Amino acid sequence: GTMSPYQHGEVYVTDDGAETDLDLGHYERITSMVATRDHNWTTGKIYLSVIQKERRGEYLGRTVQVIPHITNEIKNSIRAAAQDVDILLIEIGGTVGDIESLPFLEAIRQFRQDVGRENTLYIHLTLVPYIASAGELKTKPTQHSVRDLRSIGIQPDVLLCRTDRQLDRDMKRKIALFCDVDEGAVITARDVSSIYEVPLNLAGEGLDRILLERLHLPETEAKMDAWEDLVERIQQPMDEVTLHFIGKYTAYEDSYKSINEALHHGGLPHRLKVKLQYVEAEALEEPDGLKLIEDAVGILVGPGFGDRGSRGMMAAAEYARTRKIPYFGICYGFQWAVVEYARSMCGLPDADSTEISEETPHKIIYKLRDLLGVDDMGGTMRLGSYACRLTPDSLAFRLYGEEIIHERHRHRYEFNCLYERTLTENGLRISGRSLDGKFVEIVELPGHPWYLAVQFHPEFKSKPLHPHPLFAGFVEAAYKRKLALAGVSTNVTSIAERRR
Repeated sequence: GTMSPYQHGEVYVTDDGAETDLDLGHYERITSMVATRDHNWTTGKIYLSVIQKERRGEYLGRTVQVIPHITNEIKNSIRAAAQDVDILLIEIGGTVGDIESLPFLEAIRQFRQDVGRENTLYIHLTLVPYIASAGELKTKPTQHSVRDLRSIGIQPDVLLCRTDRQLDRDMKRKIALFCDVDEGAVITARDVSSIYEVPLNLAGEGLDRILLERLHLPETEAKMDAWEDLVERIQQPMDEVTLHFIGKYTAYEDSYKSINEALHHGGLPHRLKVKLQYVEAEALEEPDGLKLIEDAVGILVGPGFGDRGSRGMMAAAEYARTRKIPYFGICYGFQWAVVEYARSMCGLPDADSTEISEETPHKIIYKLRDLLGVDDMGGTMRLGSYACRLTPDSLAFRLYGEEIIHERHRHRYEFNCLYERTLTENGLRISGRSLDGKFVEIVELPGHPWYLAVQFHPEFKSKPLHPHPLFAGFVEAAYKRKLALAGVSTNVTSIAERRR
């Protein structure tokens, strides 16, 4: 709740409401795992747990030390995430030698002793840079990194060598010799144009076979057909479409990592390459700011907090609404779309959000009723997965193809249902709400080619092999507008039509 997107990138939210590092999003997108709060352990979380145990007297007054108390807590967190799985992948972030990661590295050193060498595998991701002025790859960073690991008792079994070109046999042999690793376990982790090429590249290097062999698991035939088709679609699109992304933190693209990925996923069913034109919300508040989106064929307004850029988001929503441009609002983009509609179409020129103006006479968006009187910022939002019931015959229902959906949330303010009648009588449609009817989750605009805004974060559930229907529908609508403006007849099959 208090993580700056400029420092941490996006805050990734799990089904059970944990606010985590964006790396968990990569794991969920590329694998079948469903992350929980037990899959993300920070130094602060570990130390807090140890301190709480000490305060409860669980250590019986003994001196609390990094070893064994902190390392035991780390190992316990590993065991907590290992329930009902065959293989547990544990990533320790940072760089070998960082003081912050030392307790974690010590914990996994001990863990091999606890569970047996035959049940563990150390994989070290290391750098093999290419020095252009010398015209050669350098292995010294890898040698020094492995040396530092070995100095604390960890001998890597596999090296993933991050580099911009293929490592030849001689280079792998050299690395294996100096790092005491089998030559076959020196893997080229080459830079790729799309992260979704990585599974195929690593399989081509034989990493899957090595893992099965070292962990004494039966070797079965790899099933990579879906990934091969995916990469082929990425590399050979039929056409492309550019979407305008309005946000508050566009200077750092990782601030919207899951949305970026979900938009690219949305183009895959249509064999479209999706390009993103980032627009800082504040820039739209300038006198000629709307010129930045005058050629838009699709406008997405993303999540955010605070006053800065809020009027620009509202201007983007109005521009898309009045010019029939496909519009997709997510979280903050939902809230400002609703406020804009109240101001422009419902005769409420002072409508606002209490996040910006506590004194507004028309509180269209206000603080969650459950949080009234709660001033702490961290961890006090509506977090995690909640069910939503869709209205039959709505755009949302046609895209999802089912009545009850589950989506993840991260917001501190909500739509004020006292204004529901005013807005719906003036043309706005509420097409999704929580099962108890308390929260408005989706609004859309009948008669508009594609205008939909959601309070939740659908991007967290999009995967390359299973694109989220809202993103696929939005990309499709934007592409149809592009073709229409060019005078080309559209033959894109819609997601809803495919379901029928």
